[in-house]
Amino acid sequence: MNRNLLLAGLAVVAVAIGGFFMMDRPSSTELPGISGPAQAQTAGDVDTSIVQEMTLGDENAPITLIEYASYTCPHCQRFHKDVFPQLKADYIDTGKVKFVYREVYFDGPGLWAGMTARCGGEDRFFGMVDLIYENQREWTQGAPAQIAGNLKRMGKLAGMTDEQLDACLQDGDKARALTAVFQENAERDGVRATPSFVIDGKLESNMSYAELKALLDAKL
Repeated sequence: MNRNLLLAGLAVVAVAIGGFFMMDRPSSTELPGISGPAQAQTAGDVDTSIVQEMTLGDENAPITLIEYASYTCPHCQRFHKDVFPQLKADYIDTGKVKFVYREVYFDGPGLWAGMTARCGGEDRFFGMVDLIYENQREWTQGAPAQIAGNLKRMGKLAGMTDEQLDACLQDGDKARALTAVFQENAERDGVRATPSFVIDGKLESNMSYAELKALLDAKL
């Protein structure tokens, strides 16, 4: 079954306006497109200035690589386990690539994970991303309240308090803004699957490190 961007939009909007919500998580990583009611959560309807773009590397690096990923996507988990550490060591830390991480929200748990990851600010963000992907199999199990509790436990490991995490997870304005930014970015860049990459403006699909390295080296 496809991961439908319309359903993703409706799911995250439901989370934003109150209560815990969880849709069935489809097995595919494809997004057929944006249409209908999901378009109501666009950047023009909400204040998206509160959403910070999360980046690593030299701002003036010769290559800009944008990753679109979902915290509940197994393919994204594998990329961050098997490919990202090498990408970071060889290209991001050496000033060759500016890396931009953009979240895709297929479901309520993915949105809660994004809100948890951002709760500690920019300094803690990528450490939280690593922790969320590393423990994806564990924290995504159970009822919605259990999932939220699992995310809070990881947030506390990263140094955040219960009060801080509760405030982040209950921030409806932030949830709506994150949803709007996700949908606007995904539609503009033509993203239909996760993980996807936009490398110097060109959309690329998931690939091995060897394939990514060859692509980056050719550009350099």
